Amino acid sequence: MDQSQTTAAEPLVHTKLEDGVLTLTLNRPQQYNALSWAMLEALREALSSAQDPAVRVVVLAGAGKAFCAGHDLKEMRANCTLDFQRRLFALCSEVMLSLIRLPVPVIARVHGIATAAGCQLVGMCDLAVASSQARFAVSGINVGLFCSTPSVALSRNMGRKEAFEMLVTGEFIDAEEARRRGLVNRVVAPEALDEEVERLAAAIKAKSPVAVRMGKELFYRQLEMGIEAAYQLAGEVMACNMMAEDAAEGIDAFIEKRPPQWRGC
Repeated sequence: MDQSQTTAAEPLVHTKLEDGVLTLTLNRPQQYNALSWAMLEALREALSSAQDPAVRVVVLAGAGKAFCAGHDLKEMRANCTLDFQRRLFALCSEVMLSLIRLPVPVIARVHGIATAAGCQLVGMCDLAVASSQARFAVSGINVGLFCSTPSVALSRNMGRKEAFEMLVTGEFIDAEEARRRGLVNRVVAPEALDEEVERLAAAIKAKSPVAVRMGKELFYRQLEMGIEAAYQLAGEVMACNMMAEDAAEGIDAFIEKRPPQWRGC
């Protein structure tokens, strides 16, 4: 049991659904939102609620001074069996993959540090907005543990040499460097972070939910394919998208010079 969850009033992941935006806030501030077993289970459960049709965008945030400091190393050392470690990383991988399998975009709202599996979380979110004071690292190498699972996310967000340098040095990069390398989309002053996240979420909500859902699924599937298979899949998805009511409404609205009224189908 996660000892940081002291009362039922303090869940490990706070959830708030407002105007189509589901905000999930990691809530172990004293532990810099380290991903304990219980935290991962709570996050997995919270992410399942994003299947609700009322949810258009998910925002992943962290309480306190940090976004997420990675795995809970104390818990890992206290349960140092191969079986526990395998199950822990299987659970973590399940949570990470669920981010890209959700039918709606996920935005990481990053402040403070995002290290190791916390940096992995940022990499697995579809989009990321960072405070100019945020810092990123995959620092397991500093304690003799290569950040293997975070390497999967990093190598799919930035250039190989840039990712590998972070993995073998454990050095921090700042928010602007993270943006340059492709780990985050936007960097703003700390006081503008929420406003920028809201602006990005609003831009997504203004689009057809059908097109966004189909597009997100296609985007990740084609990345793992050869180019010929990717084009074949993309063409099929686009043809099916064209048959959706939202596509007809969107094109008619464009021709008629009026705002579209999305039907969600």
